[in-house]
Amino acid sequence: MKTRKEHDLLGFLEVPADAYYGIHSLRAQTNFDLCGLCPPHEMIIALAEVKKACATANARVGRLDQTIADAICRACDEIIAGGLHDQFITDPLQGGAGTSANMNANEVIANRAIELLDGAKGDYAKVHPLDHVNLAQSTNDAIPTAIKITAIRMLQNAADDLVSLHRALKAKESEFSAVIKLGRTEMQDAIPMTVGQEFGAWARAIGRDIKRLYKAAELMSEVNLGGTAIGTGLNADPEYVDSVVDVLREITALPLTQSEDLIDGTQNCDALAEVSGLLKAAAVNMAKIAADLRLMSSGPRGGFGEISLPPLQAGSSIMPGKVNPVATEVASQCAFQIMGNDFAIAVASAGGQLELNAFLPMISHNLFESIRLLGASAALLAKKCICGIEADDDKCRAHVENSFAMLTALSPYIGYEAASNLAREATESKKTIRQVALDMGLLTEQQLDNILSPMKMTKPGITGKNP
Repeated sequence: MKTRKEHDLLGFLEVPADAYYGIHSLRAQTNFDLCGLCPPHEMIIALAEVKKACATANARVGRLDQTIADAICRACDEIIAGGLHDQFITDPLQGGAGTSANMNANEVIANRAIELLDGAKGDYAKVHPLDHVNLAQSTNDAIPTAIKITAIRMLQNAADDLVSLHRALKAKESEFSAVIKLGRTEMQDAIPMTVGQEFGAWARAIGRDIKRLYKAAELMSEVNLGGTAIGTGLNADPEYVDSVVDVLREITALPLTQSEDLIDGTQNCDALAEVSGLLKAAAVNMAKIAADLRLMSSGPRGGFGEISLPPLQAGSSIMPGKVNPVATEVASQCAFQIMGNDFAIAVASAGGQLELNAFLPMISHNLFESIRLLGASAALLAKKCICGIEADDDKCRAHVENSFAMLTALSPYIGYEAASNLAREATESKKTIRQVALDMGLLTEQQLDNILSPMKMTKPGITGKNP
């Protein structure tokens, strides 16, 4: 394999001759072989957009030769379009607050710009990764800015997936609006409701999560680009500092604003922690819905059996005919992972010291995973589970009729004590509440028909007295 020799503070290394990355990226790949992953494509694109904005702004204030700036921008455009992504080789988990990822971007962009100027890779006299591509920047403002751009776009995609889930739940709310089922509290029989009401409550929860994701995207719109090392803007032209975020906003078409206090924007990660918390809230709802679906579909013959989920695959290597609720199981697993990620993000956000948080790589890695898992699990649940659910009207109604759910409706007429005695008699005699009430002469058959209407019990009021 042909190589080229590059040097840094620590000495020399042989870099593959055809590689666009350089010595800094290669050292990082060797030092941090942890996840076996590379940066997500969204992050690579965001880094290229940041570098393009910085080159453009530096050229406008006369700090960067226009020819070099144009070559850098062309290289960035290629990366934004999807090119050279295989040259971004640093592990998501790395020391240095993201210095390795920043240098990887600087080197790839510099070497491609060198080629565009008819030079050979590694000829940094033409375009230098630090003196030109990283001009008026630090890892400490370039990386956090790219993280937030990435998060905004991923949050938008996740919100779209939650919208699909919300629509699917609303459709089932309407479809099952006349299917009576037994409501349960603390896993015990409660009072009647409709299957549609169950789905409607889930839809309302997901609706709140969609709003949370929109809020999360807004929280990510404030960036610290222009602050350089610690937020003071050292080595950056004041005109550049004032204009670079405006340029970035034009390039990304995102509503980005510069941090009011760049030192605060550089050292504190509370906004990232808050977004993670909003994702966790959505994960809590997702886990609750998935668990409820498993309960309602349990059996199908020995459990609740109120609904049936679409069969996705054979459920057992030993038990023929078994089909497991795998869509809900994977949704739960995604939710649990998001909850775990949130804890890690909170600890890492609190662990920053003085002017910088060194743990940004882990924070961003977990945040991106949480966003992706939330959106993917919502889309899977909507498409492969919710849309194909069917309700068993007969079984749902039988659960209601065979339970003590009707007693609550009788309490206003016969009193709590008499209703309790009725329940005891029904248990001992193995008869329904309706039959025992008739046998005991508590109410007439007509009165019972009027009072013990399950559908009327699903609405506010006292059944038998409301029109």
